[in-house]
Amino acid sequence: MQIISLNAWGGAMFDELARWLDTCDSDILCLQEVTRTPAVHGWTRFDDAERSLPQRANLLADVRSRLPHHQDLFAASDSGPVQAQDGDRRSHRQDFGVAAFVAERLPVVGMRTAFVHGSYVEHRDEWPSDGRPRAALAVRVFDPEAQRFVTVVTLHGLRDASGKADTPARRAQAERLAELVTGAREDGDLTVVCGDLNLLPGSETFRILGEIGLVDLVQEADTRTSRYLKPVRHASYLLVSDPAAVKRFEVLAAPEVSDHRALLLDLRP
Repeated sequence: MQIISLNAWGGAMFDELARWLDTCDSDILCLQEVTRTPAVHGWTRFDDAERSLPQRANLLADVRSRLPHHQDLFAASDSGPVQAQDGDRRSHRQDFGVAAFVAERLPVVGMRTAFVHGSYVEHRDEWPSDGRPRAALAVRVFDPEAQRFVTVVTLHGLRDASGKADTPARRAQAERLAELVTGAREDGDLTVVCGDLNLLPGSETFRILGEIGLVDLVQEADTRTSRYLKPVRHASYLLVSDPAAVKRFEVLAAPEVSDHRALLLDLRP
């Protein structure tokens, strides 16, 4: 079984992302920064106090159309206003969250979502630049080839404008994440937790997750692409409950489809 995790950057590099998706044969694709704008397609513009970025109006549907043999799951963290880029001057409400695309060959036998920071908010006038709520999505599948259950949890960790150092909010986030993981999996499940955690490698989050048997595979690796210009290159992580089950793990430097590198995990059958 292959699992890939990627912060998709709202689809800001969609041409490159679409070409990559057309060749992607991952069994479970976990994406962060996924957008969904009802009844709007194409491009929108996202603005907060710090940034102005192009985003796909409905990245969820864009990816679904390129993975026709996958089941899609989506959990919204919050929503807010965006402007369509097709001449429509109206403001539209866009959902923002995380998604998992699961190959049809894998029966989905369990699903769970939970907020690891805050709770759902509809930002009516403008998006805040940090402190936004964060939802995590857990999916439990049966792998017929390996004859085992695998629980995969994806999330996009809290963003703090002051940086990626540990804070009380991040400690609480880690504890809520650990609670979700233990509630979603069953005894004996191979467990994978992945996503853009917005943390430094030495974060106490890894100690908290280690207490429930999870081992970080990324450690000090650079998980950013050339599109990210800040000096701190740590953001995305992938943890497993059984490192012996890992056939291959790679932080993909190419192709560049986001300001984050994709994380690829191949599990032994």
